[in-house]
Amino acid sequence: MHIRFFAAAAAAAGVEEQRVDLATLAESTPFTLADLSAFLVESFPVSASSHTPPLAEVLTRCSFLVNEVSTRDLAQALTSGDVVDVLPPFAGG
Repeated sequence: MHIRFFAAAAAAAGVEEQRVDLATLAESTPFTLADLSAFLVESFPVSASSHTPPLAEVLTRCSFLVNEVSTRDLAQALTSGDVVDVLPPFAGG
């Protein structure tokens, strides 16, 4: 699975992209967006930026794109080939 972080999510994680082997993570079947969020919080417990809150806090305000389709449904099942974009709220236009 390919995860892409944008704006404050990227600042908090300290990376813009991460590849995840779903086979090593999938303790639950199906592996959901909620499971991925928990994994990300565990993987990035502190913010990489002194100006950005930890990823756990940023994720509470994020929406997600799964394969370029917007979702806020944390029960959505994910597969190994998915691309997940983590999108915090953006200001401006």
